[in-house]
Amino acid sequence: MTNLNDPFNARAPLVVGGQTFIIYRLDALARRVGADLARLPFSVKVLLEALLRNVGDGFTTIDDVAALAQWTPASAGQREVAFKPARVLMQDFTGVPAVVDLAAMRDAMAHLGGDPAKINPLVPADLVIDHSVQVDAFGHGMALVLNAQLEFERNRERYEFLRWGQQAFANFRVVPPATGICHQVNLEYLATVVMTREIDGELVAMPDTLVGTDSHTTMINGLGVLGWGVGGIEAEAVLLGQPLAMLTPEVVGVKLTGALRPGATATDLVLRVTEMLRRHGVVDKFVEFCGPGLSALSLADRATIANMAPEYGATCGFFPVDAETLAYLRGTGRSDDLVALVEAYCREQGLFRTDDSPIPEFNTLLELDLSTVEPSVAGPRRPQDRVPLTDLKASFNQAMRTIFGREAPAYEGNGERRRERRDLYAASRVPVTLNGQATALTHGSTIIAAITSCTNTSNPSVMIAAGLLAKKAVEKGLRVPPYVKTSLAPGSRVVSEYLAQSGLQEYLDQLGFNVVGYGCTTCIGNSGPVADEIAQAVKAGNLVVSAVLSGNRNFEGRINPVVRANYLASPPLVVACAIAGTVDIDMNREPLGVGIDGEPVYLADIWPSAEEVAEVMAASLNADLFRQQYANVFTGNETWNAIPVSGGDLYAWNPDSTYIQNPPYFRDMTREVPPLASIRGARALALLGDSVTTDHISPAGSIAKDSPAGRYLIERGVQPADFNSYGARRGNHEVMMRGTFANIRLRNAMVPGVEGGYTIYLPTGEQMSIYDAAMRYQADGTPLVVLAGKEYGTGSSRDWAAKGTFLLGVRAVIAESFERIHRSNLVGMGVLPLTFAPGESWQSLGITGREIFTIEGIETLRPGQELTVHAQRPDGSAFTFTVKARINSEGELAYYRNGGILHYVLRQLAEQEEPAAV
Repeated sequence: MTNLNDPFNARAPLVVGGQTFIIYRLDALARRVGADLARLPFSVKVLLEALLRNVGDGFTTIDDVAALAQWTPASAGQREVAFKPARVLMQDFTGVPAVVDLAAMRDAMAHLGGDPAKINPLVPADLVIDHSVQVDAFGHGMALVLNAQLEFERNRERYEFLRWGQQAFANFRVVPPATGICHQVNLEYLATVVMTREIDGELVAMPDTLVGTDSHTTMINGLGVLGWGVGGIEAEAVLLGQPLAMLTPEVVGVKLTGALRPGATATDLVLRVTEMLRRHGVVDKFVEFCGPGLSALSLADRATIANMAPEYGATCGFFPVDAETLAYLRGTGRSDDLVALVEAYCREQGLFRTDDSPIPEFNTLLELDLSTVEPSVAGPRRPQDRVPLTDLKASFNQAMRTIFGREAPAYEGNGERRRERRDLYAASRVPVTLNGQATALTHGSTIIAAITSCTNTSNPSVMIAAGLLAKKAVEKGLRVPPYVKTSLAPGSRVVSEYLAQSGLQEYLDQLGFNVVGYGCTTCIGNSGPVADEIAQAVKAGNLVVSAVLSGNRNFEGRINPVVRANYLASPPLVVACAIAGTVDIDMNREPLGVGIDGEPVYLADIWPSAEEVAEVMAASLNADLFRQQYANVFTGNETWNAIPVSGGDLYAWNPDSTYIQNPPYFRDMTREVPPLASIRGARALALLGDSVTTDHISPAGSIAKDSPAGRYLIERGVQPADFNSYGARRGNHEVMMRGTFANIRLRNAMVPGVEGGYTIYLPTGEQMSIYDAAMRYQADGTPLVVLAGKEYGTGSSRDWAAKGTFLLGVRAVIAESFERIHRSNLVGMGVLPLTFAPGESWQSLGITGREIFTIEGIETLRPGQELTVHAQRPDGSAFTFTVKARINSEGELAYYRNGGILHYVLRQLAEQEEPAAV
């Protein structure tokens, strides 16, 4: 007789160190369904365990489990999987609105007559405050303190709210500011690889899996932990016990052979991998690394590669658990009991890789010989545009012509080591005086050099290499030009500790690479301002100046508005470019500068050897270092601890706050699910083209003072200097809805020839901001629709792209096709995604956006149902067309019926008699 809770008889004990754990054995499943697990990618096996453990939960069926156990490359993408990650990781920009929604759900629960304390994360959640620090102070010993003070001043309201959440919610922890970036704290401390949970009195062991509200959550894949970044709405769903709906993954294998040659760093490797995988095409696919070359990569090198998965386009970049994983856990201070459990569990479940492990079956298998990797940078605008370091000067000059549209002399290197740099842009030189020092800027001048968090700061080998290069440079008498804004933002305090213990930080300090903060800085646009004199010189000379950073994103306009050419580089190359003061340099042939003895100093003269790096690492890194730094990680920031906490189970909303407001999602909500109704008399808010991204839809970046959001803040006494950013104000729906569809590059065909967030208010024909028009329509009681082309909603700015759409009054989006996650987010907010019939578009149907639309058939809506749209033109004539409801499952239909996923969960919890938190 089949046990409904264990239909495959897979539950079994695992005894480790005298402790008994319950596991769900994959080999038992394989025997029952006749599957060969040895041929499955390791990442698929991790997914399979989650399905096996949760079968019968109302989302996963016996057939779902059996189908995934028999995964083949041909079956990829053919079936939906309901994945329940074991935990959630958030950063503060995207985590704050999730906590706001939980607080709002508590108010709504009280309104419904239920117990507000029932609203808690149902899976463990950690929020790391790491996106709020900005590089205002730099280049001196007080930079860290001053930037931290400014961070607290700017974000105090948000921090007070998070302090309340920290004490109000179960299963929710907050890592305070100035601790580190979420990915690195996760790698060094939070992740366990195998986690345990008490369920019905039994201790169940399972793979540590997660989703995170940051795209670079994928760094943890380097530790053998399956996880990736999602939008805030998806993260909230997981927090509230709902599964993540995804298609059976397509998996691209990357077989690594050989080893890195001397002089090549993990950064050079990841730029090569990014270039290779972008060229192949891995968007929305799993990437899994295999082959004997894995054993030549440190765990930190693997994490560097995994972290760049969003840049090569993959969902994840997975490295299976092996001996190096165990060594890293020991080396970072994890307990012996945990390491023993990880090894025993992974070996028992077929999740442990060795060099003798067979290569799994993949949809595609690519190969890379690590010995072919060469020193490189990437730029000037995209992370996949790798440039061998030998070609940097030639590449920059080509970019001047082909990308920046400037006159640029051709550079031809002749192989000689030159004493003086060949100045190709002498005629464009603009003199500048900074702090009494006379200098000059020209094309290529590096005005920002940042060792910045994310890709590289988790990797001791490249950080120590940067310190050693700085030491050799200082000893040679080299200095950094005064126009270079230098900064070091370590990913955790462990980095500062080993740089200090090794004596290398003092040399970085002498070159201006003082620690400026612990958090994501330059590569998310938190580089802070450059000196007014520099900005004026760039404008006066119409210069193309550069930034060099060790981060992961270098899109134009992202790093700093003054900078046009942005290059990704390893930390030691960031220091080298800072010394050179330009990217218009051939570092193999031209000197970085002149030493104290009057002789030219070349990169090769100060580049540290692999042996030197290894020697410092061995002397400076140990498990005690990690234990000490993470001993009081949640309580160690006294400034954070001093923030007062107000309110109990319910948050005391401050109506005057411009950072945190109670969103109106649950206004007038009832316990009963309202009947579905057709959308009648709708107006078009926007008529959009192909590839409109969530960056076009979602508020991001700075807030313009003449924008609806800017006017809102000014009306409340906030001066433009204190606007902060949309990211910092994500907890205030009033700001965010005003910034939805407000991107300065948005093109709405209803206002031809106009860029930006504008539309026509059709009753009067007035042109106005999309927000202002939407509010007029709401006052009229008029529902809205958005019409769009192909690939609507691609991009990573996901949660507010759906939330803002809903708050503006949009009830349906009709597009030719949707990006998968944005489509599901629209459903999660109660917005109906619809697609035109194949071959049709708003253009082919002659839609102008001035029609009145009625969408019929919603009352009896089923997944994938066809609906009829009636459109009446201004002259009274009418036409109809057919659309398909892109609600893909019964679960999504339940969310839509309820008005969104939060409403669905709230009603479910309101019906429960016992508290739902676990």
